[in-house]
Amino acid sequence: LPQEHNSLIVDPTNDIRIIGVITVTVLLGISLAGMEWEAKAQILFFLVILVSFINYLVGTVIPATAEKQAKGFFSYRADIFAQNFVPNWRGPEGSFFGLFSIFFPSATGILAGANISGDLKDPAVAIPKGTLMAIFWTTVSYLVLSATIGACVVRDASGSLNDSVAVGSPGCEGLACSFGWNFTACTQQQSCRYGLSNYYQSMSMVSGFGPLITAGIFGATLSSALACLVSAPKVFQCLCKDQLYPLIGFFGKGYGRNSEPIRGYMLTYVIAIGFILIAELNAIAPIISNFFLCSYALINFSCFHASITNSPGWRPSFRYYSKWAALFGAAVSVVIMFLLTWWAALIAFSIVIFLLGYVLYKKPDVNWGSSMQASSYNMALNYSVGLSEVDEHIKNYRQGQLIACLVLTGPPNFRPALVDFVGTFTKNVSLMLCGNVLIGPRKQKMPESQLMADGHTKWLMKRKIKAFYTDVVAEDLRSGVQMLIQAAGLGKMRPNILVLGYKRNWRTASPQSLEDYVGILHDAFDFKYGVCLMRMKEGLNVSRVLQAH
Repeated sequence: LPQEHNSLIVDPTNDIRIIGVITVTVLLGISLAGMEWEAKAQILFFLVILVSFINYLVGTVIPATAEKQAKGFFSYRADIFAQNFVPNWRGPEGSFFGLFSIFFPSATGILAGANISGDLKDPAVAIPKGTLMAIFWTTVSYLVLSATIGACVVRDASGSLNDSVAVGSPGCEGLACSFGWNFTACTQQQSCRYGLSNYYQSMSMVSGFGPLITAGIFGATLSSALACLVSAPKVFQCLCKDQLYPLIGFFGKGYGRNSEPIRGYMLTYVIAIGFILIAELNAIAPIISNFFLCSYALINFSCFHASITNSPGWRPSFRYYSKWAALFGAAVSVVIMFLLTWWAALIAFSIVIFLLGYVLYKKPDVNWGSSMQASSYNMALNYSVGLSEVDEHIKNYRQGQLIACLVLTGPPNFRPALVDFVGTFTKNVSLMLCGNVLIGPRKQKMPESQLMADGHTKWLMKRKIKAFYTDVVAEDLRSGVQMLIQAAGLGKMRPNILVLGYKRNWRTASPQSLEDYVGILHDAFDFKYGVCLMRMKEGLNVSRVLQAH
């Protein structure tokens, strides 16, 4: 546009860089001012776009002047629409997917509402309604623009008033001949400067007042850029707060009442400047399209996965939601990624797989309530139920898969030797339950049970012992062990061996204590359990050492 009006600052490429840097800097200032200013700016941009749109539609019904006809505009014509309705790819890279990769970023703003969900009053209502309305009106406006300009402007025009001829003149080829214009020469030489295929400012030429179209283009561009500049740092801030990856916690700090991610804004600003300095939209668009398609594929697959795992937290209220539509959307996004730019698709997937692998390997201490947790529960439940149909066999027993131990450890960290000993022959492939009997009144001991259970489980995980921890509250040790023997386990995943330590103080212990200990051994045999006693010279219980430490 500056080149057309002879208003270049330096040259076309550097002008893009200069204007782009200035524009992004202004948008950064609006973002730093807060969501209130961003919302006001978006309303202003919307009004500019609306006025520009109306101005364009009014221009299409105004009779074409000779100057506009020379540039290919002939008002609404059915034959022009019919010709433009079919494709006419030009150049070595002319193809549907080449055009799709360039056009697709214009439809990537539909997630702007979801990205700022934390700032919405009622996200559950606002996001679905706003997103669906955005998709509907965006689709309608794009179709109206394409259909109207495709019905008014021919593909090639010279722009010269001297090319007007009488209708039906010999030697004239092309649709414009029937309207009294001969663009044959420039069409054959592929040197036409105007027309729908050559002139980027065709909408300005068609409209009632050209500068309003330029304002609308700026409004649409700035609106989309501002939405991305505001929403991307907020999503990134959540990742930083969870400490998912090293060195990103610096960007998780929020400022002000709304915890604005100012550091995230600055990072996004630097990245945006980097892409602006490339100064070639057609080179950037396929890369951006691939990453957006990748994110859409992951979002769609996440919805599908949450549905098939019956995640309790996933309850979509949209009436026409279908998990198969979500899976189809994910598959289509992946296919289009590779059809657009296969190498960019490979890079995008490599980055996603690397990030996912890192999270799975590091296992950060965060709890999102993800569908993977629901999937793990479903798989465990299905396999446990399915195990009831499996018959026991001596081969499985010899492999240790039917050796299941109930270990009377008390708190597991009090008897680590007993835990480690049993772990050596369960070998992480057999069931191991660490049982603890809390002796005393139920009302007094239940809070202790709930408070300590997670700590004991984490201790086992830190020691890399694959075992479960369970406790019961009972009036005495023997009745508590009877409860554990009868109730521990699930289906066929039930212990069949009782492991306990040898009673070292049998000489000094009370008669009742000795009777309970011997009674536990008899109870185990009565319930068809095997019994394993472990004896160490220095004893198993290290609780006194731990308490002293």
